[in-house]
Amino acid sequence: MGTGVPASEQTSCAKGDPQASCPENGTEAVQVTDCPIPEDSQPQHEQGYSSPEDSGQLMASYEGKAKGYQVPPFGWRICLAHEFAEKRKPFNANDISLSNLIKHLGMGLSSQCVCAAEDRRCTSKSCQWSARVSCAAGTGVCVGTLHSTMPSIPEPGLSISFLARTSPSPAARSHPSCPMTTSSLPVGVFVWDVENEGDEALEVSIMFSMRNGLGGEDDASGGLWNEPFCLERDGETVQGLLLHHPTPPNPYTMAVAARLSADTTVTHLTAFDPDSAGQQVWQDLLLDGQLDSLAGKSLPSQKGVGIAGAVCVSGKLPPRGRHRLEFSLAWDMPRIMFGAKGQVYYRRYTRFFGPDGDAAPALSHYALSHYADWEEKISAWQSPVLEDRSLPAWYKSALFNELYFLADGGTVWLEVSEDSLPEELVGGMGQLRPLLQEYGRFAYLEGQEYRMYNTYDVHFYASFALIMLWPKLELSLQYDMALATLREDLTQRRFLMSGVTAPVKRRNVIPHDVGDPDDEPWLRVNAYEIHDTGDWKDLNLKFVLQVYRDYYLTGDQCFLRDMWPVCLAVMESEMKFDKDHDGLIENGGYADQTYDGWVTTGPSAYCGGLWLAAVAVMVQMAALCGAQEAQNKFSSILSRGQEAYDRLLWNGRYYNYDCSSQPQSYSIMSDQCAGQWFLRASGLGEGDSEVFPTQQVVRALQTIFEFNVQAFAGGVMGAVNGMQPHGVPDTSSVQSDEVWVGVVYGLAATMIQEGLTWEGFRTAEGCYRTVWERLGLAFQTPEAYCQRRVFRSLAYMRPLSIWAMQLALQQQQQHKKASEPISKRGTALCTRPKHGPKEAMANPGPE
Repeated sequence: MGTGVPASEQTSCAKGDPQASCPENGTEAVQVTDCPIPEDSQPQHEQGYSSPEDSGQLMASYEGKAKGYQVPPFGWRICLAHEFAEKRKPFNANDISLSNLIKHLGMGLSSQCVCAAEDRRCTSKSCQWSARVSCAAGTGVCVGTLHSTMPSIPEPGLSISFLARTSPSPAARSHPSCPMTTSSLPVGVFVWDVENEGDEALEVSIMFSMRNGLGGEDDASGGLWNEPFCLERDGETVQGLLLHHPTPPNPYTMAVAARLSADTTVTHLTAFDPDSAGQQVWQDLLLDGQLDSLAGKSLPSQKGVGIAGAVCVSGKLPPRGRHRLEFSLAWDMPRIMFGAKGQVYYRRYTRFFGPDGDAAPALSHYALSHYADWEEKISAWQSPVLEDRSLPAWYKSALFNELYFLADGGTVWLEVSEDSLPEELVGGMGQLRPLLQEYGRFAYLEGQEYRMYNTYDVHFYASFALIMLWPKLELSLQYDMALATLREDLTQRRFLMSGVTAPVKRRNVIPHDVGDPDDEPWLRVNAYEIHDTGDWKDLNLKFVLQVYRDYYLTGDQCFLRDMWPVCLAVMESEMKFDKDHDGLIENGGYADQTYDGWVTTGPSAYCGGLWLAAVAVMVQMAALCGAQEAQNKFSSILSRGQEAYDRLLWNGRYYNYDCSSQPQSYSIMSDQCAGQWFLRASGLGEGDSEVFPTQQVVRALQTIFEFNVQAFAGGVMGAVNGMQPHGVPDTSSVQSDEVWVGVVYGLAATMIQEGLTWEGFRTAEGCYRTVWERLGLAFQTPEAYCQRRVFRSLAYMRPLSIWAMQLALQQQQQHKKASEPISKRGTALCTRPKHGPKEAMANPGPE
């Protein structure tokens, strides 16, 4: 889903005040009635929560009554003339307070020395730097459907609607009837519906021009060339241009194409200068509405000179008639090498379209012939959510639109060769080889500015999107992480924050990431250089928690048994952090977890909670694997750890941040219930499997809502990471006074799990409204923003955690159905699966 307008809106934009309000007519206020909301926590008539189709100020400049053809009523809608009033800048060193600047001075000096000496860039979650994602990190994955109407009408009575279909869509990947072929295709379809509302016939031409290359250094060497093509197959004809870009090490061909029908004509201009004013192409088009369509190849481009091509579709529109003009863009880069150029990989789609680099015409033809089927599956997949009037419109937009990052996150989906899996490590995991070879290897960046693949402390949050929609890719990623865990890299590295020298990767410790695309991912892991993550307290625990959740949601017992020895190994590594043997680990007095700029000392709410949750999960896994001795061991640790956690951290209203002697020890951390969040997502954390007393969890969440949400920025910007108990944001670190969008979505899911549904939606809404409607950062959701002035790390992985909210809603409804008398259940309903709601992965809403 993307830009679009409701059917009641006009196709022209006025120059009115962009801040003027523009309420829509015909809407009614609704609340999440299908979800149980405690009576004492349900404020009445709260604005901004339940307007089902309100676009707010983004459509304020939009006027008139013309209807766009096939424009959906839901999604992120914006007038193209809208100007965002609030201007922000990326976070940089000038935005750090003097006290925090002193804390990071050592890292700044170290990074300058190390990076200068080794000629490499540094990757920190807290520092802004310029990313250069290599072309190898490009992807065929495009998410969503983009709707737009033209900002102006070129002819009286002519209405034009534009719709972009892209492959693969979330539906194509998650819908059980859609083949895996479609899911990996590097292609998009662009459809123009043109309607003549007048009484005279009209001629319409639409042109698609494209530069050969990306306009960067790879184009400058020259030798790029274009040629026309025509492919007729199964009664369908596609014509267009091939744009050949043979520059090593990753040559590719793009295809701009159009579908030929009885009512349309397809023409082309093979080559023109994209850096000129465009007279050549425009004068040609204006003569007769068509391009000259010369046969043969273009001359190769000269060094330093660009080359582009264009394809035009034209047709006659009778009075009151309508035409559909269809284009596609395909990019065929079958063979890739990452920055170190040490290994060749083949993309997933080559399994279906071949590895020879000549698939662009076939990809174009396949897309233009099948996109209607993709649309049907998108509709079937999305409609249970979109038609649910108990859900607010902003949530529907956020849920589907945040999936953009799975396409736009430097994503790669690769084939796995037989010789790339080391036998000595694979032997103990029976499903590893067949699963990776069947479903491939998947990786996405932590963010477009933090260039590390599958950053695991962040994937912990984002992984809900994968396990619910693409479960086999999530399991593939988990097997890759298990392989990396069993390996070691004893190369010594000096870490920037502490200056300490330590091995890059220790055995039986979860890596921070699987590598940098500018190096050699999977072969060399842990591109992160700020801290020694082998000493981090959260990574091992997050692996254990994700393994059990993935088992619970898939019911895959083979996966669980393969992962059990790895879980045992990483938990044994984690044991050393319980220095006083009270059953609770201690943080090390530095930022040794995903909040890598926020110092934590001794037992802490965040890592201590993750530890107890992981220990509880180990008890469950041991029982399932028949490991009685391990079950007894972890049961004993859990009992002692629960007592220590409660005694050391619970203060009657929430869990203290940590056990240091510093004032921030008493900070209210928005993420303090992360362990409980994963337990509830995995069917645990209540009744016989309760780890954290339910009353205390609810009280802590209520305190977070009162302080971190309502007392921060007027309650409309989500939850600040840390809030002091007297109602002032914690500024003790560069991250404690930030809002982390992905953390807020996870917090909202936790609230929903515990019955605080209204509070959960209100909390998450603040982030959506801030990012998508106030700051103008749609489809580039940042990791963080502050109350004023700055944001940090655009286009980030963590906000995919919004799918945890959807899982919480589904599980809430399943509990409700399970508690109904059998006589009231429909015949199509079934009881909850013993080991998890596997149907949750096929559809975002309950069946």
